[in-house]
Amino acid sequence: MRTNTRPRPAGFLAAALAAALAAAALLLVPASPAAAHNSLTATTPAKDAELDMAPTEITLKFLQKLDPAFTTIVLSDAAEQKVPTSEPVVTGAEGTISIDGTLANGTYTVAYRVVSADGHPVQGSYAFTVADPAGAEAPTPEPAESSPAAEPTTAPTEPGSASPVAATDNDGGGDGIGAPAVIGGGILLVLVAGGLVVLLRRRRSTT
Repeated sequence: MRTNTRPRPAGFLAAALAAALAAAALLLVPASPAAAHNSLTATTPAKDAELDMAPTEITLKFLQKLDPAFTTIVLSDAAEQKVPTSEPVVTGAEGTISIDGTLANGTYTVAYRVVSADGHPVQGSYAFTVADPAGAEAPTPEPAESSPAAEPTTAPTEPGSASPVAATDNDGGGDGIGAPAVIGGGILLVLVAGGLVVLLRRRRSTT
């Protein structure tokens, strides 16, 4: 029995080919920036920069627009002490903090934390150095003085004042009572056995 198969029209094959090409094109298209995580793209001062003049503000530029409610920028010195600054001012994809006062010479660390458009938190840090020839050096933190060791409050115990350890009794009682009892019991068993032997001999002799 023959089965007749009708040839598919040319329009159907063309549509299938177009669908395959469209699927391949979608795979080749890179993800849009909105779908990617946010990231830091530029900083002022730059990372690992050595400045001959102390900066008055810190500016961070990111890949995506920032949300002011979830943008944190903190500046700290070499002793890991927070440097007084203003709250971050967000303008599009940039966040800026103003430094209160003048930074002394030394190394400083900028730490940041932002949130991507997809809700993923992104954080990091970088350092820069201030080396102003006319500037003052940052004070070096002094180590805390160690307090003298506390003297012992309890006096040592004299050898003669120690209380003697109480002697414990053995399970079998004292040695002076156990030995005579064993000897007496043995003698009694010997007498009883001897009497039984005598009685048995007498009965056999009478029968």
